[in-house]
Amino acid sequence: MDCYRHLGDDRIAESLATEVIEAATDFDGTERAPMRIAEARLTLGVVAARQGELELAIQHGERALSNERKSLPSLIMVSRDLTRVLKDRYPSETATKTYLEELSAVGSPLDLSRSARAAGPAQLSKQ
Repeated sequence: MDCYRHLGDDRIAESLATEVIEAATDFDGTERAPMRIAEARLTLGVVAARQGELELAIQHGERALSNERKSLPSLIMVSRDLTRVLKDRYPSETATKTYLEELSAVGSPLDLSRSARAAGPAQLSKQ
């Protein structure tokens, strides 16, 4: 799914993303692999954005960010593809700006942990 998303083969990327979501969701709707499903939703967002469906792309992106369980480094990395397409094709759209702000807010704890690691343990004890 990820490779086809990067290559721009939207048909196969979309098919595989849908398959990932179906395979990782129990019959009762329970998500067994929430991070993999979030990545699949981001792939669906990229495909939608490339096909001119901004609203659908944003919906997929927001749904990927909405899960309580997040692996921030992975989520941020995969969301770069959607971010790139939105910035390239819809830079002045309000929906794009709003989504990018939401993504930035999700990534801010990651930025804080990076600066804390860079500061080292001695600096953390002073805070």
